[in-house]
Amino acid sequence: MPKTMQQATCYAVMESPIGRLSILADVHGIQEIRFPNNTSTLPAEGSASNKFIVQAIDQLNTYFDGNLKKFDLPLSLKGTDFQKDVWGQLQRVGYGATASYKDIASAIGNPKASRAVGMANNKNKIPIVIPCHRIIGSDGSLTGFAGGLDVKRWLLAHENRQSALLLESSEH
Repeated sequence: MPKTMQQATCYAVMESPIGRLSILADVHGIQEIRFPNNTSTLPAEGSASNKFIVQAIDQLNTYFDGNLKKFDLPLSLKGTDFQKDVWGQLQRVGYGATASYKDIASAIGNPKASRAVGMANNKNKIPIVIPCHRIIGSDGSLTGFAGGLDVKRWLLAHENRQSALLLESSEH
């Protein structure tokens, strides 16, 4: 059955402090956020933006401005139940905080699944919104990241800067 325009994936591109992001969505929500280093082909059909992309761009801009701590976007997730459990737990890691793969494995009730959590983290197609950049090694080291370690470092520093500014302003 051919895709109708209503079912097609739409996309838009936005400029951000970490480079050009491509945002893809369908009629259910955001499907993917691609970093500048992602060379995957964008969909040819249904390229017009939709309301979910408009919301995502607005929220991402607000996040990059330091005024959004938690995203509230409809997501169109495609993955296994395990992956979706991991991604759900990633969304519970607070702004400016970090957790290890082991922490996430324990939180989903499978403490020996650190490696599987890492693989699920790697399959997250909606970074920043599902904050996989907040997941680090048990020893505190930065581990692989689809956008590159420089982008991961930038996102963590951005959140820590904003958290420090909030703390500073609340003390005065």
